[in-house]
Amino acid sequence: MILKNNYIVKINIDYSLKIIKYIYLIPFILFSCEWFNDFDILENKISNLIKSHKGTFAVALKSLDDGNTILINENEIFHAASTMKTPVMIELFKKKHNGEVSFEDSLQIKNEFKSIVDGSKFALSSFDDSDEIIYKKLGKYISIRELVSAMITKSSNFSTNLLIDYINVKNVNKTMRDMGAENINVLRGVGDLKAFDKGLNNTTSAKDLLVIYEKLAMGLFINPSISNEMVEILKNQVYKDIIPKYLPDNIEVAHKTGWISGVRHDSGIVFLENGKKYVLILLSKNLDDDIEGAEFLAKISLEIFNHLS
Repeated sequence: MILKNNYIVKINIDYSLKIIKYIYLIPFILFSCEWFNDFDILENKISNLIKSHKGTFAVALKSLDDGNTILINENEIFHAASTMKTPVMIELFKKKHNGEVSFEDSLQIKNEFKSIVDGSKFALSSFDDSDEIIYKKLGKYISIRELVSAMITKSSNFSTNLLIDYINVKNVNKTMRDMGAENINVLRGVGDLKAFDKGLNNTTSAKDLLVIYEKLAMGLFINPSISNEMVEILKNQVYKDIIPKYLPDNIEVAHKTGWISGVRHDSGIVFLENGKKYVLILLSKNLDDDIEGAEFLAKISLEIFNHLS
């Protein structure tokens, strides 16, 4: 009887210890469920907002601290507009690292470019460019470093075309594939109307932009120093009417916008005060009103920030 009682007592003790163990874990389990539910709530809210708005949208969001992700229409193909300038910058930094390019070298400013359709010549207009200053420097020389900065921060079309002519555009796409971005295709520079009419456009998806910005944010492209140098350039973006528009002034955003008729994009990295960061890609097309479309995306950005900060 004693052995039997002792056995029963042992079983009860083991059972009690298991109960205590699971009680201890309950707060962590509930916290985890609450976090995931909170992210699900955010995704549902964004999805509902998109469904109620005219146009086609894609959202890719990733918290880089815990890996939580929201993907909405992430594989939809969009005209890249000026978001393609980030891949061009990445390729130039790769060539610089490999010793193929020196950023201290200079290129002569010539307003003469060739269509990828038939090689015919075309010129850019300052009226359609966000960088008017470069048009006043025709015939002069500007360093590659300055051109890269203008291409990103001011979205200079002229600088972009000069740099694309300087490098092999096919190499840009190879680098994108090496980074894991399967649907970023950079075919040409800006202002090639013959190519545009034939549907030969630069394209992207939210998922692919997420891939490249995550690598930059985590310091995984070549090395942390090179990745960070590009992030710093992206932080100097002068156009702030989408992702950063309604965020507090002290929140840093490293990003690149894109805008053509019916299309508004923004893509980049948001740095929170607590040291955390997230990648956010907002793409759109088929917009009736470009300005209103950008405003809509800016409010989605704020909604995301409020949930993650």
